[in-house]
Amino acid sequence: MPQRPSPITRRTALSQIGLTALATSGLRAAPNRPKHILLRSSWQTVNIGDIAHTPGVLHMLEEHLPEVKVTLWPSHVNNGVEEILRARFPKLKIAKDPASLKTAFDKCDFLLHSSGPSLVAERDVIKWSEATGKPYGVYGITVAQKGSSKTSATPEELLAKTIQVLSKAQFVYFRDSVSLNFAKSKGCTCPVMAFGPDGAFACDIRDDAKAEAFLKNKDLEDGKFLCCIPRLRYTPYWTIPAKRRKIDLIKHARNESMKEHDHVQLRKAIIEVIRQTDMKILICPEDQTQMKIGKEMLYDQLPEDVKKKVVWRPNYWLTGEAISVYTRSAGLFGNEMHSPIMCIGHNIPAIVCRWAEQTSKGIMWKDIGLADWLFDMDDESQVKNIIPAVLAIAKNPDAARAKAAKANGFVRQHQQEAMEQLKKSLKMTL
Repeated sequence: MPQRPSPITRRTALSQIGLTALATSGLRAAPNRPKHILLRSSWQTVNIGDIAHTPGVLHMLEEHLPEVKVTLWPSHVNNGVEEILRARFPKLKIAKDPASLKTAFDKCDFLLHSSGPSLVAERDVIKWSEATGKPYGVYGITVAQKGSSKTSATPEELLAKTIQVLSKAQFVYFRDSVSLNFAKSKGCTCPVMAFGPDGAFACDIRDDAKAEAFLKNKDLEDGKFLCCIPRLRYTPYWTIPAKRRKIDLIKHARNESMKEHDHVQLRKAIIEVIRQTDMKILICPEDQTQMKIGKEMLYDQLPEDVKKKVVWRPNYWLTGEAISVYTRSAGLFGNEMHSPIMCIGHNIPAIVCRWAEQTSKGIMWKDIGLADWLFDMDDESQVKNIIPAVLAIAKNPDAARAKAAKANGFVRQHQQEAMEQLKKSLKMTL
């Protein structure tokens, strides 16, 4: 019995028949019909970096493919995120229920998987391909043997499945060179594989009113303060009521054993900045777990004379307010990744500290020319250089800003290249 052709094979055959019929009848296809992209993104809202992926990629699409329609297929847009997305992108459609998603599957020409720590929506990409036979692409992800939220490596059979899905994409852009090389080493055969900076670099959501009110209330002047972000080795999601997760004793033990090591240099940097310059410090969060960490590991342990010029933010904020604060600062340093990404995307200096529990995403700092603003906390020879690097930004902010702007220019160049490839892929759709 002959094998039944795959959805993609059947669609290709039908497309060829349709084009031949149009050509012989003297009619033409409608090449000017606006293309429609289904953007799979918006992973969670408890982290301003995860929020930033979506508006970042939407901004790139708006800038480089303004004629294209976009429907967002989100995981979560709660906590006020849907409202800020609709305010910034009023034409955006959001498929949040089965009916609207079915319509999106029918109407959209191409699925674009947005930035993330992995091929986050792998099952949904497969669902799209099998249900529609239409093409897909992936922008700005990390691929690793072990995820940043895992304590053990991904089984080889699951990793092989991911590589298979990536191989069938029109293109895959990796947000760090280590991921690109890793995917190739695992046999990924996608025709277009390249470096593609995290989508959050392009996030331009702003909330200037909230930022200005906050800064005025805390007596923080534009360009006269640095931001500092704490972080534990593993995000303690079990402390967020909405997540409803049980405590992970293995992760908790690792966090507790390393939290002093991972914050002492930040604490010392704060002290030196306050005592050697006229800068102030704002200790602020990237996710909902970090306000408590910032108070315990940084603010509460500062000398009293230093505390007078340090502000601890006790509550979580959304991406717009955070960016509006970052852009008024002289720079940022800490143990997070996406706040630095958003800073560089606005020409603001940013230092990244990372460790073995994370994926290779931090290597993107080397990829964009900021190797001396990247520190491996597991390498003591690097750790000792954190304080001098922070002081250099505080003492010479103009030079630091120029350096950040150069890196941002490199990022924008690669964003444009990825969007040009997306244009080519869209032209191939019917």
